[in-house]
Amino acid sequence: MSSLRQVERPESDIRVWAIATTYSSGYEIPPHTHPTAQLVYASRGVMTVHTESGTWVVPAHRAVLVPPGVEHRIAMSGEVEMRTVYLSTELPFAATECAVVNVSPLLRELILHAVERAPLYHGEPGHAHLIGLLLEQLDALPSIPLQLPAPRDSRARRAAEWLRRNPGEGESLERIARRVGASKRTLERVFLAETAMSFGAWRQQLRLMQALELLAAGEPVTQVALAVGYESTSAFISRFRQVLGTTPGRYYAS
Repeated sequence: MSSLRQVERPESDIRVWAIATTYSSGYEIPPHTHPTAQLVYASRGVMTVHTESGTWVVPAHRAVLVPPGVEHRIAMSGEVEMRTVYLSTELPFAATECAVVNVSPLLRELILHAVERAPLYHGEPGHAHLIGLLLEQLDALPSIPLQLPAPRDSRARRAAEWLRRNPGEGESLERIARRVGASKRTLERVFLAETAMSFGAWRQQLRLMQALELLAAGEPVTQVALAVGYESTSAFISRFRQVLGTTPGRYYAS
């Protein structure tokens, strides 16, 4: 243990906490909140973060930013090597909702360093420098489109749940609407109003996010494409590249 850890300091001086944990595939952290903001990063596996307002899928070498006080649960696909950095509310942190972000090589090293040296105190010069670098990197992070907003309307929620359970089904919007007691036009209108996505776009995003979870569990691309409702592997790869800028194989190798 370093001498810095052995120096007695008041907890009020702590600005950053950081921990390392490993979870098995299928494990789920139950709903909880934190008084601090947090950056949750996985070097292996895929995390799926659920909140009242939506779902975020976080592939390996990406991270999710979670603002203070947001209740969330996290499900693991594949074995997950997780590093979590908790940021004191006294630090400037602008995020007001969850976001999935790419983790640069520099930020990755800062996260690992923070885990080794945590807790970090604002009054310790070396710690203050590390905190400053972390904040600088967080401010520069672009978000990536791996969010699925949750509709509030009860009929739309039932439709969304049916789609989650049956991602490979090609059932039409009209038939799904009848299942939940709504007209096709009403269901389309509600999805657009409450998620800012058309029903079709929401369904496509759900398929992509479920595909990421299956790929993390080691399923082959062809099997994943069919399981989540794509007519062909090439159609799935095309959609994957359109949203994430590369093929599934390259994405997981990056």
